Order: sequence, then structure tokens, then C-alpha cells
Amino acid sequence: MANGSKPTKEAKAAAKAARKQASKERRTQLWQAFQIQRKEDKLLLPWMIGVLVASVVVFFLIGLIFGLQWFFLPIGIIIGALLAFILFGRRVQKTVYARADGQAGAAAWALDNLQGAWRVTQAVAGTTQLDAVHRVIGRPGVILVGEGSPGRVKGLIAQEKKRVSRLVGDTPIYEIVVGNDAGQVPLSQLQKHLSKLPRNIDAKRMDAIEGRLAALSTKKSGPALPKGPLPQGAKMRSVQRTMRRR
Repeated sequence: MANGSKPTKEAKAAAKAARKQASKERRTQLWQAFQIQRKEDKLLLPWMIGVLVASVVVFFLIGLIFGLQWFFLPIGIIIGALLAFILFGRRVQKTVYARADGQAGAAAWALDNLQGAWRVTQAVAGTTQLDAVHRVIGRPGVILVGEGSPGRVKGLIAQEKKRVSRLVGDTPIYEIVVGNDAGQVPLSQLQKHLSKLPRNIDAKRMDAIEGRLAALSTKKSGPALPKGPLPQGAKMRSVQRTMRRR
């Protein structure tokens, strides 16, 4: 029995050590992100301190009304710290999107960070000028997301829609061009725009569509895009995922 239980104890110890290491790495990533953002965003610290102080003052005053100010004070500190952390995350995200906007591969990078059950296939069509169309399968149906020169991208989307429509039947197909002109979706609003689309199909239908369209991806795909729109794209993506997990 002792011999049989030994591997279990070792496995638990290894799992505990792995969790500690992962937690340490997350803290390191967050600290690095904070240092980078603080140097570029001079208002970050004033805003974070202001949010913390405001929360403490509000909860302390509420506590005074009920004679429980010292009970409400630590609650105000905790809530204030949480709000300051959320503010930090949003300002980091805003900076990342501002840097990425207009660069080749930016839409692909944003789609790679989608939250939820989205199936993303990057660069299903493209040009040598790094115009590209990415295919997303989700509850709304099939979404074709184009980035690059609007004139070239619209033609690419039309061709890809024609190919896709032959295989997906009456499943809705949405067309999106990422950009800042009229009729386009800004990069920073892409994820929000997708999340607002109506839910038209279920997970089983998504699986079926993904299987049918997989053949298209093997037959034809666009040119390779940059791995990320920024020199530190991979690092910042890791930081964003870390913040979502906390």
C-alpha cells in the first residue's frame, strides 16, 4: 500500500510545484507589463491610485453611517485594488491595439485572442501585399474577416464567400473588413463586434461546418502573415491571457 501511494504523493508534489511556478511566471509577466505600460502611460499610476483612494473613501463613509467604518475599510481597499487592476488591464489592451492598428497581421492576432468557442483559420485567402481573409466559425455562422487594402480585400472576401457558400448550405455568412473607414470595423472593436452577432447555429452544426471547410484550407490558403503585428506581440498576448485567468 505504501509503495502504491508513493507515486501519488510525488505526483501531488509535482503538481503543486508546477502551480507555484506558473503563478510565479504570471506575476513576473504582470510586473513586466506594468513597467512597460507605466513608462508609456503617464496617467496610469494617478488613475490607479485615484481609483483605490476613491473606493476606500466611499466605503469608509458608508461605514460611518452604520458605525462600522473599520469593518468597511478593508472591503474598500480590496474593491479598490480590484478596480485598479481592471483599469490597468484595459489601458494595457488599449495600448496594444493602438500599436497594432494598421499593421499587417493585426486582425489575425486579434482573432487569435478571441474568448469563447470560436474556430479561427487564418489567411484562407490572401495576396502578396499581405492582404488577407481569415475564416471564423462560431455560433453566428461563418464570418469572413478581411484586412489590408479595402479594394483588394473585398474581392478576396467575395471569392471566399462563393467557395464557402457551396459547403455550408443556409448557414449565415458574415463579411467584415477591419479598418477605420466607413463600413469597416476598427481593430479594437473586432472582438466586441463578433460577440454581438446573433447566435444562429449550435455546437454540433459548428463541428459539421468545420469538417466541411477543412478541405478548403488544405487546397488553398493565403500567404503566411507575420506572427503578430508587434515586435512584442506574443509577449503581450501572453500577458492578456494571464490577466483573464486571474
